[in-house]
Amino acid sequence: MKMNILSFGEVLWDIMPSGTVLGGAPFNFAFRANSLGHRALMVSRLGRDDLGRRAEQRMRELNMDTRFVQWDSTRPTGTVNVSLDENNQPDYFIVPDVAYDNIEMTEDLALAATQADCVCFGTLAQRSAHSRETLAQILEKANQALKVLDINLRKNCYTWETITSSLEKADVLKLNEEEAQYLTRLFSLEVHALPEFCERIIQDWLLQCCVVTLGERGALAMAADGKPVYVPGFQVKVMDPVGSGDAFTAGFITQYSQAKRLEDACRYGNALGAMVAATAGGTTPIPPGEIDEFLRGSPARVEDRNLASYQVS
Repeated sequence: MKMNILSFGEVLWDIMPSGTVLGGAPFNFAFRANSLGHRALMVSRLGRDDLGRRAEQRMRELNMDTRFVQWDSTRPTGTVNVSLDENNQPDYFIVPDVAYDNIEMTEDLALAATQADCVCFGTLAQRSAHSRETLAQILEKANQALKVLDINLRKNCYTWETITSSLEKADVLKLNEEEAQYLTRLFSLEVHALPEFCERIIQDWLLQCCVVTLGERGALAMAADGKPVYVPGFQVKVMDPVGSGDAFTAGFITQYSQAKRLEDACRYGNALGAMVAATAGGTTPIPPGEIDEFLRGSPARVEDRNLASYQVS
């Protein structure tokens, strides 16, 4: 079934010593969902500048629908300045007060929200009150949609209120292992393992599902009416890991939304994430047929022994 998806948030350029790369988790998610045959509409805002024009042109080249990508005459297109420290490790500065901090609600967007099967959102674009209010209106209109929080915590770009209000609105929480540890500390949860974290976060925030990505070790997921399920990752030669987590989200959510088993949704997400990591360039399309072929090939797996008891054969 072809899904109507709204992906809300940042479209931005990573400004690196080696050049510029178009990205942002919502952008990556929308691109991958489109590549899987769904209709994912990006809800964002670009500055009327050279980077904005280049971003829209690139999105059109990728066959992405830009009808809800707005233009801002006073704020620049979003950027992230990436520098390397003395140990050659990247350091990120996400430029504030940019176009995606001022996403507007429109009549057409309100109508699209009522027709959406899924709305995916994070926390970065909610750092401004304006975009945060627009997102709240979208989620209120999208009363039939699955609401997916890909929490995507970025330094100095979220607050307690942003996290808690997002969890209150979400049906599904997707986060990585580090973010799960952070929420454990933030909410003073007395849990000692990821399965306990999933169970507690689902109970406390009335979620349908929580899924934690573990990098090459796969993913752990739990639904409100079930037990934790661990699915190992796939061993690949990593070419470029950027966007692989967002690819997992697209693969997992499009399967989960269609009532696939939790372990099957995780396996599909793991496969797409691994294939993206093994591909040079973050926007190389990977259609469903290639994912199915990858899975039929029984690729080598990477397991987390601490979670082996939750593995479904």
